[in-house]
Amino acid sequence: MLDKKLIFWAACLGMLLFGIGLITLGSIAPDLKTKFQLDEVSAGTLFSILPFGILIGSLIFGPVCDRFGYKAIMVIACVAMFAGFEGIAKLTSLNLLKVCILIFGAGAGIINGATNAVVADISKESKGADLSLLGVFFGVGALGMPFVLGALKNNFSSYQIVEVVGWLTLGVGLFYAFVKFPPSKKAIGFLQTRTNRLLKQNYLWLIAFFLFFEGSIEAILNNWTTTYLTRQLLLAENKALYALSLYVAGMTAMRLLIGSVFRSIKSSTLMFWSLSIVLTGILFVYFGQSYYLSVVGLILLGVGLAAGFPIMLGLAGGRYAAQSGTAFSLIFTISLSGNMLVNYLMGLIAKNYGMGHFTSVLFTELLFMLFFCFLIFRPQRNTNSETETIIKTKRATI
Repeated sequence: MLDKKLIFWAACLGMLLFGIGLITLGSIAPDLKTKFQLDEVSAGTLFSILPFGILIGSLIFGPVCDRFGYKAIMVIACVAMFAGFEGIAKLTSLNLLKVCILIFGAGAGIINGATNAVVADISKESKGADLSLLGVFFGVGALGMPFVLGALKNNFSSYQIVEVVGWLTLGVGLFYAFVKFPPSKKAIGFLQTRTNRLLKQNYLWLIAFFLFFEGSIEAILNNWTTTYLTRQLLLAENKALYALSLYVAGMTAMRLLIGSVFRSIKSSTLMFWSLSIVLTGILFVYFGQSYYLSVVGLILLGVGLAAGFPIMLGLAGGRYAAQSGTAFSLIFTISLSGNMLVNYLMGLIAKNYGMGHFTSVLFTELLFMLFFCFLIFRPQRNTNSETETIIKTKRATI
């Protein structure tokens, strides 16, 4: 008998680690630049390794979870993140540090995907709401790590704090070794033909490409907001960083509400209202020529974007429950590709045309998200085509 509450809290611990891990490299960037004497180009190259590692982890976790179950790969992922944290804290060789960051990213990608997939598996109803609650812990980790580093900087070095977080990660991996996770999908007929059939599902690809643009708009906001505010509004960097943290806080608070107060609202209604809030946020940032209006816009953007991943992953988890890991693996891979590609394009636009086009890119992304959202929620004649195909195959066999 599975203890679903224990599994859910185990997943929340993993998502907390993912939030911490994703923000750690950027949080200690000044110390790393000093330690390894990096210029801006070298630092950018170092930091670009992390998303590639996460992409590798996202490709790996789904088929492995479906074939062998969650336990082993989640334990291995925690060990990989532990090695990454300790490497960042202790290594003096730049080349070895790059390898550690790649391993760390792969472990983080696995944890992100596996925790989302396992919560989708154990949630019978309101998958999107449960995944929203899971997402709250990402926000806590992402907001908490810079706070801890800042609060303890007078007593401990950033490397000492990262080292302790590494040992905590290893402790979570040890905890996972004793948790009974859902069994592998092979017991209910895991076959290569089913994977091929899954890849032909148009609905899955619509979700994946909605999250391509969701992931990329989040990446642009995370990576370019401070540059936009400091260049366009001539704000001090600490004020720009504070505004960015309020964007993350808005997203975290809204995910908490989606998982509790708003959990009974229809997914389609919630998504279209959310995208309306995103539009309002973009308009505030575009027209707001003051710090406070820009902050309001960023908070609205966080609130509006909060529903995207939980709702869409919930839809995929319900529709493709027999291969949820593989489905999530595809989705996260497509989303991360958007994250890296559009983030790179934003750099080209900023260099050649100026940061004033920051909001133009946000608006273009929103249009694509609305387009895919309409396609995803339009009336479907066969709402569960994959299940119907499986039933027909079984009848033919009988």
